[in-house]
Amino acid sequence: MVITNNITIPSDEELTVQEVNVSGVVLRAASFHLGKYCEDINNEFMLCRKELKDPRKCLNEGKAVTSCSLEFFRKVKKSCFREFTDYYNCVDKSSPGYEFEPCRKTQKIFDKCMSDNLNMERPPYGYFCEVKIHDSPRPKPEPPKPPVYSDTPVGLPEDRPKPPAKYGGRQIQN
Repeated sequence: MVITNNITIPSDEELTVQEVNVSGVVLRAASFHLGKYCEDINNEFMLCRKELKDPRKCLNEGKAVTSCSLEFFRKVKKSCFREFTDYYNCVDKSSPGYEFEPCRKTQKIFDKCMSDNLNMERPPYGYFCEVKIHDSPRPKPEPPKPPVYSDTPVGLPEDRPKPPAKYGGRQIQN
């Protein structure tokens, strides 16, 4: 997006929100449950960005995603802190690529805690790849209007003589 004089940039107050201050490993370990917990809010944000093609118009949806993530981590900290800490430490220290496979035992304990205390099941494998329809409360934006050029020819008149096709026409001959 090119910045010109008629582009308004949001103020710092509009952009400032409490951040989700966790590491990448913590986000990776919580990703399945977090993705499921904030799915509708995140889908609304992504739909807004895709449809409006201007991130400034989706600030409120972005703030809602951040707020949802903070709420999720507060619930995990309150109910499953020890299990989650063991799980993300395992993911962090068991492989250089932060793989889940070596940590299936701690994952199972964390998933059981999430199920028992917060009633959140881990989504099945491939859940986030499935096609889903998101019903948005926002009105659908109008499609862009085709450009109108002042020098566009009106078209050929219908009474203009049409020479026969050089290599034959498509009409069926009887």
